[in-house]
Amino acid sequence: MNKQANIKTRLWSVSISTLLVFILQICLVKGQDNDPNMGIIPVPASIKKGTGTFVFTQLTTIRADKPTDKAILYLKDFLLNNHFKNKILTYNPKTTNKASKGTSVILTSIGSEGIPEEGYKLTVTPDKITIIGKGAGLFYGIQTFMQLFPIENQDVVKINVVTIEDFPRFRYRGMMLDVSRHFFNIQEVKKVIDMLALYKINNFHWHLVDGQGWRIEIKKYPKLTEVGGTRLLTNFGGNRDYLDNVPYTGFYTQDEIREVVKYAADRYINVVPEIEMPAHSDAALRAYPELKCLGVDGSTGRGNGIYCPTEETFTFLENVLTEVMELFPGKYIHIGGDEAGKQPWKDSQYCQDLIKRLGLKDENELQSYFIQRIEKFINSKGRSIIGWDEILQGGLAANATVMSWQGEQGGITAAKLHHNVIMTPQTNGLYFDHYQSDSPQEPVSFGRYATLSETYGYDPVSKELTEDERKYVIGTQGNLWTEYVPTVAKLQYQIFPRLFALSEVAWSKVENKSYKDFSEVRLPKALARIEKKGYNFRVPPSLEAVDTFMIGSQFTFEPKTFIPGARIHYTLNGRNPVDTDWEYASPLTFFIPLGEKRELRTTVITSSGRRSISTRAVMYNRAPLPAASYTGNGQGLKYKLTKKTYVEGQLEKAIVDSTGVSPAIETEAFKAVYTNFDIVYDGYVNITTDGIYGFSVSSYTNGALYIDGENIPEGEELIPLMKGYHRIKVSYTYNQPAPVVPKPGVQGGGGNRRGRVTAFKVFMTAPGATGPKTELSPSVLYN
Repeated sequence: MNKQANIKTRLWSVSISTLLVFILQICLVKGQDNDPNMGIIPVPASIKKGTGTFVFTQLTTIRADKPTDKAILYLKDFLLNNHFKNKILTYNPKTTNKASKGTSVILTSIGSEGIPEEGYKLTVTPDKITIIGKGAGLFYGIQTFMQLFPIENQDVVKINVVTIEDFPRFRYRGMMLDVSRHFFNIQEVKKVIDMLALYKINNFHWHLVDGQGWRIEIKKYPKLTEVGGTRLLTNFGGNRDYLDNVPYTGFYTQDEIREVVKYAADRYINVVPEIEMPAHSDAALRAYPELKCLGVDGSTGRGNGIYCPTEETFTFLENVLTEVMELFPGKYIHIGGDEAGKQPWKDSQYCQDLIKRLGLKDENELQSYFIQRIEKFINSKGRSIIGWDEILQGGLAANATVMSWQGEQGGITAAKLHHNVIMTPQTNGLYFDHYQSDSPQEPVSFGRYATLSETYGYDPVSKELTEDERKYVIGTQGNLWTEYVPTVAKLQYQIFPRLFALSEVAWSKVENKSYKDFSEVRLPKALARIEKKGYNFRVPPSLEAVDTFMIGSQFTFEPKTFIPGARIHYTLNGRNPVDTDWEYASPLTFFIPLGEKRELRTTVITSSGRRSISTRAVMYNRAPLPAASYTGNGQGLKYKLTKKTYVEGQLEKAIVDSTGVSPAIETEAFKAVYTNFDIVYDGYVNITTDGIYGFSVSSYTNGALYIDGENIPEGEELIPLMKGYHRIKVSYTYNQPAPVVPKPGVQGGGGNRRGRVTAFKVFMTAPGATGPKTELSPSVLYN
């Protein structure tokens, strides 16, 4: 955890952790002596440092078992980019050791017996570096060796004496890029692959097909790209990022696919293609509408673009997959299987007859039949399928690998069934289209949060699994869906620095991980390295809690950045800082008069001009609110509910349709009765001890909260209260969402994939409480 700010308060005794003001400590390491892990990401299995240094120069001799091996050629390119033109000679252990003079680097598979698969051993002595490994292992040893080089080119490179023994925790280490919603050309894709290789990710999951666009050329069905690869009005979740009436298009030719597959293979990365089925198939069905189901009235059924399971469909998909498998030589073919809205199947007489003929229970089992039939075809070609965790519905295909995305439960269930599992839950920081903080300054993203620390802290192996079941968790993966990612700069902002955290989750031993060491010591070097390469990334702010409210009379802040050469600028006037504002140099102490507020905002600006989001810390010196003279003892809150038939802000004058007493603040039950309503809860909350309490609601857009008549705004949710009863009032407005009716010629949306939480809740945090905030308990509510 990052170093906390030095914050002192004289009005109320509040723990620093309660205030949630965490400061990122600067840690620009000068030399590898101060860094136990030598700046390496992901952290190796074992590092044993010695004394002395190895000096790499233009005169250093490099020898390899096979100088033309792809891993060796990769190293040669790296050295040339760093202005080293050392020749790479053939290694012969019988003659090389006798003839060697000066410093040397040996790259060999000799001695790799006993090293785990994909593992390596890197030994540095004052006169020789030896990297032992075979295949991918040697390549990963070279990646580690490359990370020991300085970021800026130097004529002489000094590397500390060390012995590194390393191997991965998981055999599947993946990153998914969706190119259906927004398209990225092969050069842009290659730049992603370059970073996967450097950080030991070995699978690139290429989401080539979805409802918004078919991105892979299929020779037998040219309309898939001619029609399915183009759409109008790119509009996701109300976010418009493309001009009206301008077609959005793009696809990869088969030659381009081969080029990317080879490029990845040269970096020991397998490419996993995803061809969605049976749902998310709108693009294909636009091109070939005859593959849709017909309803009982002869029209195409309702739903989210799902294939009809006819013989014509299976012939089509087998032909498509045959061409796909000719392009992708890897073991896995991803067939999707998620979010299949089955209404078209329910409306289809053909599907209902098929269910009866096959003796199936329902449409879920029909999907299982669909997936199992595709699996048998893919298995017959010597390949295996991966599917999202919905393929568990109706029965899991015999040899399928489950990619658990909705949470961990799908993966846990599959592992208990002895099926291989790849953990990629959206609930645990592995969806890189999610926001990286709750700041409104973050670029538009999907409405969940996946902070760097959350990504880093994930463990793919659930404690619910037995020792035997854990072996079925073969790996983990990060995902970037691109509904909200129209540009390369946004793509890179979303994955960096979270990709670095993912690499450590996938590769490193749990006991070797340390978020403090990762974020404060090794991450700065990684960010500086990709900045030199011209990549964009999210600059970590100077305060990890980007929007903080606190109560007190005196505070001292020491904002810090760990990015080399970066500056911190700050303001006290409520505006976000720019480079013309004050530059931080020493601790800032605030003395706040009673009844007044102060606001500190900070922005990190790197030497190249990249900027972090601005942090906001509001300090308020206020007296505690006294308790009310309440003498009742009725449990629960009174409520009044009114149908939504009035203008905003006039609830008090509206006709009350329902009143009563509720034991808790509950709105879900009313949604089942009313399509639109406003409800107000009124009563008292029992405060058992003096202190500073936190109050908040899950939606400030639809709800409001008042304590002792004082509105509690978002971002300023702490309030000092005396022991006793305090008036609480909560209002909530609900309008049932209208059904989405696509307009002719408009292909927007993106499939649910990552559903939103809509329940309205009220939270109260007691003084000194740590961890997640908790829902307001009915036990303290009175009327």
